[in-house]
Amino acid sequence: MSIRNRRHKQEVPELDVTAFLNLMVVLIPFLLVSAVFTQITVIELNMPPPSDEAQQEKDKKEKLDLEIVIRAATIEIHGGKTGLLKRYKMNEGQFDYAEISTYLQEIKRRYAQETTSMILVEPEINYDTLVQVMDTVRLFEFEEDGGLIQAELFPDMSIGDAPILGKGK
Repeated sequence: MSIRNRRHKQEVPELDVTAFLNLMVVLIPFLLVSAVFTQITVIELNMPPPSDEAQQEKDKKEKLDLEIVIRAATIEIHGGKTGLLKRYKMNEGQFDYAEISTYLQEIKRRYAQETTSMILVEPEINYDTLVQVMDTVRLFEFEEDGGLIQAELFPDMSIGDAPILGKGK
């Protein structure tokens, strides 16, 4: 027998993919089922657009620059050039978000066209406090005709670092 004939008689082994298919049969439904329970909530934040100096001066005269400063023991509401409008202190480890919302509703009545706000946060503030303040600034709920209705306050938010307080403040 020649060398050429021996090569033709050797069979190519088949690839056994049964174990791989069994893995896929189990893995794909598991991934599909777990993906349904994963939900992420996203709040869109807007950066203020750059504009010229004359336009900025005109805008500052007509509108409120609402700033909410979150500190370790206080939440301060500032009105831009008007300065500090109101300060809320932490009571028993919690802020009174309902009272803050009521005050923001008063501001919204005076400046109905305003939708922007800036939330300034100190570094040590926990994430839960930030989210609760953002929800309070963004909208409020009220009851009408037996149903709960949500209304916007200042939904266009920007986030930044709170200014550092000097000694004695």
